[in-house]
Amino acid sequence: MTAESSNINVKKIIGRLESVSLPELGITSMQVKVDTGAKTSSLHVDNIEKIKIKGKPHVKFDIHPDIHNVDKQVTCTARLSDIRNIKSSNGTAEMRYVIETPLTLGEDTWLVEITLTDRSDMNYLMLFGREAIGARYLVDPDEVFCISEN
Repeated sequence: MTAESSNINVKKIIGRLESVSLPELGITSMQVKVDTGAKTSSLHVDNIEKIKIKGKPHVKFDIHPDIHNVDKQVTCTARLSDIRNIKSSNGTAEMRYVIETPLTLGEDTWLVEITLTDRSDMNYLMLFGREAIGARYLVDPDEVFCISEN
């Protein structure tokens, strides 16, 4: 194997917890749980409403970006990408709105699909799923905040 070919598949290591930004949603730092068991990333939102902007389907929703400060709320609007039947870890299925938005982790920014749901009974407001992790990263479950700063 040449030095050039050995660098082709070099993946960065991330931990079980990281901090990401969702710039189009106005979120500059949100702690997320990295979950390779979840196919799609999911985000806790409140007051979700399907609307139309210039004839195109969108969703309007509220986010609490800091789980430790529920008084802080951000109202967001995003183009609706899809509506899917998603099976949760407890085995129940629900129809969820799906958006596509840029996500930043460390120095990397790329488009990810995120389902919008009620995660109020969970410890983290967002799950970072395996489709978003993709071929970019390897997960070390013993570590936290490998790329991001807490």
